[in-house]
Amino acid sequence: MSGDKEIRELRVGIAGLGAVGTKLVEQLDQGIHGLRLTAVAARDKLRAAEKLRGVKGHIAIVDIAELAEHADIVIECAPAELVGAIAEPVLRAGKTVIVLSCGALLDRMDLVDLARAHGGQIIVPTGALLGLDAVTAAAEGTIHSVRMITRKPVRGLVGAPFLVNNNIDIEDVTEPLKIFSGTAREAAKGFPANLNVVVALALAGIGPDRTQLEIWADPALTRNTHEIEVDSDAASFSLRIQNIPTENPKTGRITAQSVLAVLRKLRSPLRVGT
Repeated sequence: MSGDKEIRELRVGIAGLGAVGTKLVEQLDQGIHGLRLTAVAARDKLRAAEKLRGVKGHIAIVDIAELAEHADIVIECAPAELVGAIAEPVLRAGKTVIVLSCGALLDRMDLVDLARAHGGQIIVPTGALLGLDAVTAAAEGTIHSVRMITRKPVRGLVGAPFLVNNNIDIEDVTEPLKIFSGTAREAAKGFPANLNVVVALALAGIGPDRTQLEIWADPALTRNTHEIEVDSDAASFSLRIQNIPTENPKTGRITAQSVLAVLRKLRSPLRVGT
């Protein structure tokens, strides 16, 4: 008699087929232990069908409200305004949603209550940041302060609501320019497509109103750079990361890889990290 247990595959659905969603489709198609891609949702279903051409197995192309019927885990890779519409059906079904646009959660913390009530779960991946394990561990004690400085290429910041609303033109800057200083909550509203990283940091640590952030537009940069300083009763540490953008300058390559790392942990016989 074999000692091996048959592991039921978890069905995965993806909402959004931009740079991150497309990369996840490719990797899931190549195979991740214990997981199977079963459904995607995209605004343009014909284009989605083109992107899925050649993918092994049958992948349902559905509306976002239907993803929960086809998947055990749904990965949100969509605009921030769709987070609620994607997450609610999944959480009501007691399933798991991986949220990349975590800045949207600050105005939708009712989703956490929904997950609690129905046995669902919201996972926020590390994304383009690093050191969240250390921040989470420090939060088990007392964190005195968290400060982050983000420096981005100009083209990755153009069009952000904060810049538009304050008539700040950065397209012709010739040297580094500080364009924002404030809290993570304020940054999430002003830069919804750029600063999910600071919201993840805030949720791991001392919250969006005590986590401080500076944003710099730097015409000399080609990579998104984040520096974090944390002071707590257990440790004081500084972290720095430079992320290589995808074809979408607002998104780093490591974002998709971070989601893949989460997915592999779900069924891995060896899990490393908090």
